[in-house]
Amino acid sequence: MGFARDVPVLEGALVRLEPLELRHAADLARAADVDRATYGFTQVPTADDVPDYIADRLARAAAGQAAPYAQVDLASGRAVGATAYWEPRPWPDGEGLCAVEIGSTWLGAAAQGTGVNAEAKYLLFRHAFEAWNVARVDLKTDARNARSRAAIEAVGARFEGVLRNWGRSWAPGEDGLLRDSAMFSVTAEEWPRCRARLEERIAEIAARQTDAGRAAG
Repeated sequence: MGFARDVPVLEGALVRLEPLELRHAADLARAADVDRATYGFTQVPTADDVPDYIADRLARAAAGQAAPYAQVDLASGRAVGATAYWEPRPWPDGEGLCAVEIGSTWLGAAAQGTGVNAEAKYLLFRHAFEAWNVARVDLKTDARNARSRAAIEAVGARFEGVLRNWGRSWAPGEDGLLRDSAMFSVTAEEWPRCRARLEERIAEIAARQTDAGRAAG
């Protein structure tokens, strides 16, 4: 299958995932530079680096290694972060995908805690399990990143362990060093339960936002 070419726009109540393009650069630069205090273990480009960051993601897409998305907040219409399908793994017969990772994810400070991450994961999970019929979805993060680990567990992924010296560290002052990676997954058997949990959570967030909007009006 043409992995990077087979990803559609995915839209929910809070976020729309659009295949990443250079037109998203201005919004992403603004989102990334508002407050960088939560990016200690995560690769997030600075405003000046955004064009190169997008070019890198598009090159990975052209090589069939990734399918990058911009996360567009529906309330503002602006891109507030990025995410991607990553490292697709085919079935042994080469027909279709048996597994894929969701990764390279970040959100601007203003979008964190708003439900955008939960719904984005829901949309990506749903497409992977129900359109591609994968057997599992992988997620991983720096083992020291307690915030990211909590967010991954909150969307229903199961912790599988820590792989030592697994990948590049993005922590300040650790250029050229490796990190330990905490590994998580959701399997096809677990997806119905995970889906119900996420749908309930997203509905609660949307209801709170509606009530807040009415109160403000």
